[in-house]
Amino acid sequence: MAKMHTRIKRRLGLSTHLKHYRNSNSVIKSSRPKTFKTEEGAKAWAEKNKLKTEQYSLKPAKNNKKFIVVKIPSIKKSQKVV
Repeated sequence: MAKMHTRIKRRLGLSTHLKHYRNSNSVIKSSRPKTFKTEEGAKAWAEKNKLKTEQYSLKPAKNNKKFIVVKIPSIKKSQKVV
């Protein structure tokens, strides 16, 4: 494993004379939704992932400059709408 630079240790508030390998890789990144610049690109991605037009909708994102494909939950026959 590569040596952690002293400047980084100081920035993180860690002691500079110890090796902090255990804590250095503990960052868990959350996955973000995929965004598309055009509606056509979003629709092409949905078709590629075998989504029908009834199963998703397009939501504007990033100041209405991009689009996100939002899956619509399907209602099963066993679930009745009251």
